[in-house]
Amino acid sequence: MPLPSYPAAQTGLLLVDPYNDFLSEGGKLSGHAQAVADAVGTLENMRQVVAAVRAAGIQVFYVPHHRSRPGDFSAWRHMSPYLQGSHRAQVFAVGTWGGEWHPDFQPQPGDVMVQEHWASSGFANTDLDLQLRRHGVDQVIVVGMLANTCIETTAKYAAELGYHVTLVRDATAAFSHEAMHAAHAINGPTYAHAILTTQEVMAALTNGATEKLA
Repeated sequence: MPLPSYPAAQTGLLLVDPYNDFLSEGGKLSGHAQAVADAVGTLENMRQVVAAVRAAGIQVFYVPHHRSRPGDFSAWRHMSPYLQGSHRAQVFAVGTWGGEWHPDFQPQPGDVMVQEHWASSGFANTDLDLQLRRHGVDQVIVVGMLANTCIETTAKYAAELGYHVTLVRDATAAFSHEAMHAAHAINGPTYAHAILTTQEVMAALTNGATEKLA
């Protein structure tokens, strides 16, 4: 099957939750994902995708999770187990190292910072859809954390809204190999238009650059 085409003016990279708590040694959640991340080379693959996207002139959109504050959910009803656990641990807490960007994924001039999402979807109750449409984007490449929660929910929501969706199977991680398998081999094919490796994405971006020069 031929690789997809990614026109720079119509494509956006969704960089989901690149926080120290997920990606840096000593982060509150990094140890849970380390076995999978080490097995697939998550951190290096994310670096490569982000660099290739920037080189291709594709817009980068930061899709950040809500940064925790004590008492955030004191009056909330129907909190999910996911939110409850995150709140107890104060993951990505405001004003802490864990809630800062991983050193390799610092925002650059021109990047778009989307409003923080409260649960798993980068679209729900944020301006992500507005920002993408205002920038003329109708194709998204999705990388970051975690494969079976924020990546899957954000990417599935994108497909529901009519975007062309690419998952990069080795530029993400999960807390178990079973969760990774479910995200990419079971659930992903029901909505994603492409499920690629980092090397395949880079090849597609290189092909697009070559075609523009021809």
